[in-house]
Amino acid sequence: MIYEKILRPILFKTTDPESIHHTASFILKYSPVLPLIAPLLQPKDEPVKLWDLTFRNRLGLAAGFDKEATLIKAFYRLGFGHTEVGTITRHAQPGNPKPRVFRCPSEQGLVNRMGFPNSGADVIAERLTRLRLVWGKPDYPIGVNIGKSKVTELHEAANDYLYSFEKLHAVGDYFVVNVSSPNTPGLRNLQSVESLRPILSALQAANDKLGSKPLLLKIAPDLALDDIAAILSLITELKLHGIVATNTTIDHSAITLKETGGLSGVPVRKKSTDIIHFIAKETGGKLPIIGVGGVFTHDDFLEKIDAGASLVQLYTGFIYRGPFTAKRVLNR
Repeated sequence: MIYEKILRPILFKTTDPESIHHTASFILKYSPVLPLIAPLLQPKDEPVKLWDLTFRNRLGLAAGFDKEATLIKAFYRLGFGHTEVGTITRHAQPGNPKPRVFRCPSEQGLVNRMGFPNSGADVIAERLTRLRLVWGKPDYPIGVNIGKSKVTELHEAANDYLYSFEKLHAVGDYFVVNVSSPNTPGLRNLQSVESLRPILSALQAANDKLGSKPLLLKIAPDLALDDIAAILSLITELKLHGIVATNTTIDHSAITLKETGGLSGVPVRKKSTDIIHFIAKETGGKLPIIGVGGVFTHDDFLEKIDAGASLVQLYTGFIYRGPFTAKRVLNR
């Protein structure tokens, strides 16, 4: 409550949310206090096994917050059950021009048009390799979210994804193919089955050679159900290990803010839950689902689980609710 009543109003007075994000990331990474108060932040352990991985609980940090894979230890201490880093691209890139992150406090949402800013697959692979050498938690899987570089043409996307996947394969516990961000020009066109097939086929072939690790696809909440059904058939055909539902939405009808980009938070909660329910029904509950979108409370978490999610992730909820988020979401 201190965060929500005192700290958040002060932080939200800053006009640039991205600068606050960088400040908060610095504090999470270097604060000597966090290791000391970590026991107070821990929810009850409720381990779950999925893909031969052990998660100490079902709640993880969604891709987008830890783009550079520098905050994994911090979010472990904050009580999460896994971190998904990225989105990571083959080529280092600065992302889209600033400003590119906007709050919608009255609707508890966030609009971003970041455009995958990151140091590139080579640098982040080295960073994760060093982390693995000095720190490891067998009950805290690290997911790696990969996307297409902005400079790469759509017809060359398969090779772009493949480079990142092969470079990062040894240091990730599971992998997510991101073709659903609205902030890289043309990226969402890759969600068609015709465009997805060569990308996912190449990745799965490499996965078989390197030693199979869970490979998932992240989809947008704006797809028609018929299109989702077609994607699910392809996932089954290629024997992918799961799906992440969903990314941000380009439907801004629920907010008054007039900015372009992907909308996350409470406004996307129902849409993502409905898609999770559809996927679970369409696949007979056999395809593992990571549910993400608008998770702020314990009830939101249970809603995703009840709809058919095996794991749940949040991002915007952490920004609005602060360091006790994991404990409050998991333990009410």
